[in-house]
Amino acid sequence: MEKLLHYIWKHRILPLSELRTTDGRSVEVIDPGLPNMHAGPDFFNAKVRIDGVMWVGNVEIHERSADWFLHGHDTDAAYNNVVLHVAAVVDADVVTERGDRLPQVQLAVPQQVLSNYRRLLAFDRYPPCREAVLPLDAIKKRSWLSALVAERLNEKTEAIRRRVALFEGSWEAAFFATMARSFGFGVNSEAFEQWAERLPLMQIAHHRDDPFQVEAMFMGMAGLLDEAQMTPATRDAALADPYFLSLKREFGYLSRKFRLEPMARQAWRFLRLRPQNFPYIRMSQLAQLYCSRRAGLAEITACESVKQLHAVLQTSVSDYWRTHYTFGKESSLNEKRLSTASLNLLAINAAVPVLHAWGCYRDDERLVQRALDWLEQLPAEDNTYIRLWKECGVEARNAADTQALIQLQHRYCERKDCLRCRFGYYSLKRSSTSQSPSQPSPSGRA
Repeated sequence: MEKLLHYIWKHRILPLSELRTTDGRSVEVIDPGLPNMHAGPDFFNAKVRIDGVMWVGNVEIHERSADWFLHGHDTDAAYNNVVLHVAAVVDADVVTERGDRLPQVQLAVPQQVLSNYRRLLAFDRYPPCREAVLPLDAIKKRSWLSALVAERLNEKTEAIRRRVALFEGSWEAAFFATMARSFGFGVNSEAFEQWAERLPLMQIAHHRDDPFQVEAMFMGMAGLLDEAQMTPATRDAALADPYFLSLKREFGYLSRKFRLEPMARQAWRFLRLRPQNFPYIRMSQLAQLYCSRRAGLAEITACESVKQLHAVLQTSVSDYWRTHYTFGKESSLNEKRLSTASLNLLAINAAVPVLHAWGCYRDDERLVQRALDWLEQLPAEDNTYIRLWKECGVEARNAADTQALIQLQHRYCERKDCLRCRFGYYSLKRSSTSQSPSQPSPSGRA
């Protein structure tokens, strides 16, 4: 309930009748203030006119007035600048740390908003706000998508900055870890990132002219050469394979030389993966790309088009993996070059975020804009959620739009965070007469 009170105060969804304090003074909300997501009062720098006198200060909101004392605000000097206390139930007078008695307004959540909110939470068809989104004009839809893609890029930029800090300021290592995560293509992304964080890149760089040694180091550090962690059938096939034994010997030598500690093989997922996505194949592709020296940070930032970016990212596997998907089991010849769809995903999930982050770090607006341009030039991704939004009239025209919809799904829909979503806002505003007869009741039944 308190979240809804915050919401109606922020968006000024107030009663038509005049607001009054509990002691009868008139209240006019000039500016609800800035929402505060951290410690302290809920809204900063609000402007309210109480009985004709303008007050500028903070506003605190609770479900019950007594929560003021329950939360210890009466002993916290940070709440001394509160000029108005708002509660759904006023059951106590409230005072600040310095002893000032605060004016209070009893504010109930409008029944229409409450009903709409419950309907959103109970709706079992995705997206729950579809009936409100369908009639929205294109400008409102595009405006929210633009905000969402910017939000997603900023989140990815922060993730890259954390990687830079983890690698003690090395943007090149942070870029490699970002690229490695993208080579997991969702299923093994977390494992690839953990693996990249363990790699001794400075030592591996000395062997960059020898793809076999790099592949041995890559697979060995991933735990993929440890037969003790394999299933019996996989182990028997591997131990009968000369290439596996060669990689294992090479890694044994390098691991002793550099005192390396591999990760557990169990971190990698093989089940229900297409053979093209097996960690062995992706690891070999990444090793070949690393040894080619074509896809470093400088090369990515030098690209001026998606076509150039694709050429930089293109790679295949070593000779052995052209006829294998796993150790000891030969398959038909296939160079296993990255498909156009895979190149697009690497561009979206690695190249674009790194270019954006690097542009922000260097304060280079040209690079930041290029990252956005690439997203708009790359084709739209395809998944169930994107297709469902299309049914609501929110059609993804390019990768920027699909990244926006992925952000909407992960940060709002999955968390039922409708109160922060613009589509949720339009849903909560809907009048009862505009509800579709096919919509379910809050219980989930039609």
